[in-house]
Amino acid sequence: MDTLTQKNVLIVEDDVVLAGMLKQSLEAAGFNAHNAKNGEEGKSKAMKGVPPDFLIVDIDMPKMDGVTMLKMLHKEGVKVPAIVLTNLNQPEHIADAAETGVLEYLIKADWEIDQIVEKVRAHLAGRRTE
Repeated sequence: MDTLTQKNVLIVEDDVVLAGMLKQSLEAAGFNAHNAKNGEEGKSKAMKGVPPDFLIVDIDMPKMDGVTMLKMLHKEGVKVPAIVLTNLNQPEHIADAAETGVLEYLIKADWEIDQIVEKVRAHLAGRRTE
C-alpha cells in the first residue's frame, strides 16, 4: 500500500448519511477516515490525537460552522489542506471560505462521492484537479 492512501482524512459534516458514505468510500480507497458532526468536534479532533492530513468540511453545521473551525485551527497554528463541501453557493460564503485557504469549494449536488475521493487523492499527491 502506498503512503498516500495511509493518510488521515477528517470529514466534518453534520449529515450523518453523507458523512458515512464519504468515510466508507475513503476507507475503501485505503485512507484512514474519521468523522466529526460539527465544527466544534472537528476542531477538537484535528488538534488532539493523530492529526489529519486532509479535511473535508461542510459550512452550515450546528455548534460551529466549518469556516469558523478552519479560522480557529489556523489561529492555533494547525494548517491542514481542506476542501469545502456544502450546499451554500452564495458569493459571501465562497469568499469567506477562500480566506481560510481552502483548496476547493464544492457544491454537494454537483459531485459524486467517488469524484470527491479522487479529489482528495489528487490533492494529497500534489496534482491539479478539475
